Amino acid sequence: MAEADPGPLTGLTPVREIAVADAADLSERLRGAERPFIIRGLVKDWPLVQAGLAGSRNARDYLLRKRQDRPFTVSIAPPDAGGRLWYTDDFAMNFRMAKAKLPEIFQKIDEAEAEEDSPAIYLASIDMHEYFDGLVEENDVDLSGRDPLRSIWIGTATRIAAHNDFPDNLACCAVGRRRFTLFPPDQFRNLYLGPVDNTPAGRAVSMVDFAAPDYDAHPRFREALAHAQVAELEPGDALFIPSMWWHHVEGLSDFNVLVNYWWRDTPRWLGQPQDALNHAMMSIRDLPEKDRAIWRDLFEHYVFGAGPEVTDHIPEKARSVLGPLTPESAGRIRAFLLRSLSR
Repeated sequence: MAEADPGPLTGLTPVREIAVADAADLSERLRGAERPFIIRGLVKDWPLVQAGLAGSRNARDYLLRKRQDRPFTVSIAPPDAGGRLWYTDDFAMNFRMAKAKLPEIFQKIDEAEAEEDSPAIYLASIDMHEYFDGLVEENDVDLSGRDPLRSIWIGTATRIAAHNDFPDNLACCAVGRRRFTLFPPDQFRNLYLGPVDNTPAGRAVSMVDFAAPDYDAHPRFREALAHAQVAELEPGDALFIPSMWWHHVEGLSDFNVLVNYWWRDTPRWLGQPQDALNHAMMSIRDLPEKDRAIWRDLFEHYVFGAGPEVTDHIPEKARSVLGPLTPESAGRIRAFLLRSLSR
């Protein structure tokens, strides 16, 4: 297999690069960061990175030694997909999901590397603690007090449509080369988002094919590109992606491994904003305009404004969920929602 070509999107602004002195410096740089940045060589000393530099099979052998003996979930797309995990013409998925143990999956990747026309094989967001023993201990970034979810992404050359995530993200290129094309959160209208409930990986994705943009069908994509940034990562490099930034991800080599860290600086007991958006689409979006206007005003009052006029007239001990949220009051809201939705 040949490595992926550079693609048609040229002349984009490179993501800025920074240097960090130590874990404390990294933690300080991450605190409140609102724009992406690259740290070259942050994880270059990882055993996984070093194994990959000696060859893709060396990297696979290293991962096999750390694996747990359990089935892994893998996505497999046909050769004619060109590595793009995407929709079919009737909006089913163009890939199938399967479960197999890692030696079997890696045998298929061995075979794919020897073929010119081979399927895309992709293991997405695998929990490193649950599926490997000792992998985190030997390959980790000290995030100083944060408690991130550590995931590993393994596969052949792939193209993952532009999407966003709620948590902050530190993505570490361990094996192969990666290209990220990033857009600020406010560019969602120019990315032509697809369905929210039928997606390749649980998040709405851009319907634009970045390898062959159709500017007649998606004319606003030109405006998105004016705000785009691109990050080209080599083994050992890391990219910080702030919460809600859109990112299109390409694994450019025949074999690619990424390790990423997701975390949020807000408590885990707070709800997921996407759940609130989905519920609002179900319960508010199709109301008459005059009713939507009322609810828009109520959201501004209780959610986006939430100023003193919401609670000053209520005794403090009686404010319940209108006051600052706690694990207990958040739990009361969650229980109330569950009862309401189950009717």
